[in-house]
Amino acid sequence: MKKALLGTVAALSLALPALPAAALDEITVAYFLEWPMPFQYAKVQGEYDKAMGVKVNWVSFDTGTAMSAAMASGDVQLAVSQGVPPFVVATSAGQDLQIVDVAVSYSDNDNCVVRSALEIDKANAKDLEGKKVAVPLGTAAHYGFLKQMSHFGVDIGTMEIVDMAPPDGAAALAQGAVDMSCGWGGALRRMKEHGNILLTGAEKEELGILVFDVTSAPAGFVAEYPDLVAKFLAVTADANARWNSGNATAEMLPVIAKDAGMDVDATSATIATFFFPNVEDQLSAKWLGGGAQEFMKGVADVFVQAGSIDKALDTYDNNVNTGPLKAAAGM
Repeated sequence: MKKALLGTVAALSLALPALPAAALDEITVAYFLEWPMPFQYAKVQGEYDKAMGVKVNWVSFDTGTAMSAAMASGDVQLAVSQGVPPFVVATSAGQDLQIVDVAVSYSDNDNCVVRSALEIDKANAKDLEGKKVAVPLGTAAHYGFLKQMSHFGVDIGTMEIVDMAPPDGAAALAQGAVDMSCGWGGALRRMKEHGNILLTGAEKEELGILVFDVTSAPAGFVAEYPDLVAKFLAVTADANARWNSGNATAEMLPVIAKDAGMDVDATSATIATFFFPNVEDQLSAKWLGGGAQEFMKGVADVFVQAGSIDKALDTYDNNVNTGPLKAAAGM
C-alpha cells in the first residue's frame, strides 16, 4: 500500500498544467456504484451539466484509494463520497487533496456489537475488560472502538484484540469465538443478529466519533475553479434537500436505485441508514468547522499506530476548503 501511495504522490507532478477557466468544457467526477445517494437523481436528470455549463463525465470506482490515484493523475477532478480513511491515507502521504463538503454521514452503519449472552450494554460496559474483540485495525471502526472504550473507561490493555475484517468478525461473533466485534455495512447487520450495540450513531457523534464520506478534489482544481466547484455543490445540496424533505421519495428512489445498480428495496434499506447534512450543518463546528479536521487527525494517528502509514500530518486544517460550500449556500 505504501508503494502505491508513493506512486500516487509522484503522479501529482504529472498533473495537467493550469488552464484558464474559460478553456474548461468538461470535467470527470468519481462515484461509487451500490452506494445510493440523492445526487444520483440530479446526475441522471443532467442537472449538474446545466448548472455548471460543462459536460460532466461520471466514472465509477471500487475504492476511495483508487479515487485518490485518479485525482493525482489528473483523470478525475471531483470525487463524491470518498471515505475519510482513504482521504487521510492519501493526504498523509503528501497528496494535496481538499474536502469541499460532507457527502453523507452513516454513524449507524459502523459500530461495535457485544455478544447477546454477555448482557453488556452502556450501563455496565466496564465488564468488557478481559474480553476478546474482533476489530479491523487501521480503519474508522478501529478508531470508533478506541473512542468508545475510552468513553466507558474500559482498559483495552486487559482485552484480547484480534485484527479481523468485518465479515470474519461477524462470523466469529455468531460462533461465540469473540465477545465483541466491530465493523460496518452488511457485516454489521449480521453482527446485530447475535448481539447489541453500546451507543447509537447519534450518541457516538456527540463523542466526536464521526463516520462519514466527503466530496474531495485536488487543491489546485479547487483554487482554479472555485465557482465551478460551488455550482457542483449547490446542485448536490439541492438534491439532498429534496430527499430530506420526504416529499420526493417516490420520484427519486427508483431513479437513484437504477443509477446505483440496485433494486428499489435494497436501495431503500441502504439509504435509510444514511444522513445527508444540509450546508449549514456541514459548516458547523461539528463538521467542517473543526470536528472533521480533529476526526481526521485521530484516524491518522490510529493508522500510524497500526503501521498502515508512516506518519500523520500535524494538522488536517489545510485539507478542508469551505469556500466553495459557503458560496453554494448563496446560489
